[in-house]
Amino acid sequence: MTEQMFETVLVANRGEIAVRVIRTLRSMGVRSVAVYSDADADARHVREADTAVRIGPAPAAESYLSVERLLEAAARTGAQAVHPGYGFLAENAGFARACAEAGLVFIGPPADAIALMGDKIRAKETVRAAGVPVVPGSSGSGLSDAQLADAARGIGMPVLLKPSAGGGGKGMRLVRDASALADEIAAARREARASFGDDTLLVERWIDRPRHIEIQVLADGHGGVVHLGERECSLQRRHQKIIEEAPSVLLDEETRAAMGEAAVQAARSCGYRGAGTVEFIVPGGDPSSYYFMEMNTRLQVEHPVTELITGLDLVEWQLRVAAGEPLPFGQDDVRLTGHAVEARICAEDPTRGFLPSGGTVLKLREPRGEGVRTDSGLTEGTEVGSLYDPMLSKVIAYGPDRASALRRLRAALAETVTLGVPTNAGFLRRLLAHPAVVSGDLDTGLVEREAEGLVPTDVPEEVYEAAAAVRLEALRPRGDGWTDPFSVPDGWRMGGTARPAAFHLRVTDPVEHTPRGSHTVTEDEVSVTLDGVRHTFHRAADWLGRDGDAWHVRDHDPVAASLTRAGRAGADSLTAPMPGTVTVVKVAVGDEVAAGQSLLVVEAMKMEHVISAPHAGTVTELDVAPGTTVAMDQVLAVIAPVEDVEEETA
Repeated sequence: MTEQMFETVLVANRGEIAVRVIRTLRSMGVRSVAVYSDADADARHVREADTAVRIGPAPAAESYLSVERLLEAAARTGAQAVHPGYGFLAENAGFARACAEAGLVFIGPPADAIALMGDKIRAKETVRAAGVPVVPGSSGSGLSDAQLADAARGIGMPVLLKPSAGGGGKGMRLVRDASALADEIAAARREARASFGDDTLLVERWIDRPRHIEIQVLADGHGGVVHLGERECSLQRRHQKIIEEAPSVLLDEETRAAMGEAAVQAARSCGYRGAGTVEFIVPGGDPSSYYFMEMNTRLQVEHPVTELITGLDLVEWQLRVAAGEPLPFGQDDVRLTGHAVEARICAEDPTRGFLPSGGTVLKLREPRGEGVRTDSGLTEGTEVGSLYDPMLSKVIAYGPDRASALRRLRAALAETVTLGVPTNAGFLRRLLAHPAVVSGDLDTGLVEREAEGLVPTDVPEEVYEAAAAVRLEALRPRGDGWTDPFSVPDGWRMGGTARPAAFHLRVTDPVEHTPRGSHTVTEDEVSVTLDGVRHTFHRAADWLGRDGDAWHVRDHDPVAASLTRAGRAGADSLTAPMPGTVTVVKVAVGDEVAAGQSLLVVEAMKMEHVISAPHAGTVTELDVAPGTTVAMDQVLAVIAPVEDVEEETA
């Protein structure tokens, strides 16, 4: 460590990335300062930092996005530098400038580079001038809806709408039908405004079956710029990366060197400093034809795969570069060894269309072991709400070759337990076993095409058997001495034939289940044997989990369910598909609606979900307004079918 290294660094973020940065700060002997909102008062990053400062209430706009409160926290704790992580203010040029004005070092690129590359329109123009190939698309900033639509028609369908100010797939819309342009532009603007505070859009040609390949760059303040190889990020859902790996099986050494040099030129064109990523879209059938998409002026979520194949700690080099150190190595010194693959664990429910989920982490088991790394912000008891990004953790596996890395990652995901919050861990494990993934025949549409077949449609019988076993054990008498025969759950009846105990249970649809196998129940696990096969589950409260999948098995009371308003209304009820906030209400009580008409929009974890009319009819009940916070399955409105309305008025 040099004499210039910081003594104290404030981490202006939360969750797994804050924990990740704090880990490197600790290894370098640098004091860490965490910040937290009221929702994160007991979060893992708060516990692991040397000190922590409350910066406001739960909404991000009043805490993690408040430049003033972050600077106050830095001043109070004597921090000399700020690490922004990723997300929130990591790519906010105003925040970088504010840090500099406050005498703080922003651990990232110069504010001008952030501003330039944060504007996708200017970024494309800049790198094009530097000789980097770009995707054909609209030109000019501040285009109106009509101009965007005209540009899209000029390019030719399909096209991709993209926010100029942001990344991470937020607000991106693939449009294949020109008649849908108006609605899609409006939705893209809404999401861009909510995510980035800027609804400026651009439109680009959509390349069918593309691959998404990005190059990691590292630049110092003395003119040194190197690339650290590529990452394959083609496994995406809704334009969000879910699996990343390094290196890519698509590239040969010649193409890798050419793309790396293009990335270096892109970094030089904006005066870059620090760690950054240049993203390219690559036609799968012609890897030599690659196009610049954007530059992320921050650390990437998937940086661990690059760390594992290069042996470099990217957070450490962010700090060293920010402290003024030159890179002590050149391009010829960079070596890529082995293979690494990362899976993003997100709070979402694949069985409900991957909608955001939430809840309390009741049981947590995160994989470790040879070749396995977990970056996480979770602890048991963590409350996962709808205010922040749904990513909870990352599981990364390394091996001497791609096959061994994939195998280790599948095994690690099978060991992952996050009971209390539905996640995508089981889905990711099955995806990694898909023949196209195993062979490396990837493209950005693969997950969407194959997702349905990777999500189980039925609840396995052994899940209900295990849930019934837990309930049977809870009913058994405890202690010695006389036992009331009516309290024993063995089906005994006076003067009659014993009837096996049956339980009304529900995961999705209600079922009546009668146990038929043997079982063993402990505080942490339950094992059941059906047809000679033993099945073992982790358990916590009403949750069961195995191989990365989890089921919330609740007791079901058929009589009580029939008396609830949702039960009476049945298919006429519109319920919240996820915990979140109602942002748009397009109808009022008494309005007549058509089948499929958009009525409400619920937002959670930066994702919008449109609630549509299940059939034609009249709005008879409406229980929410814009800004209303709702729980999953909460009734939002009731639509009486046309025939019911006609009968009432006859």
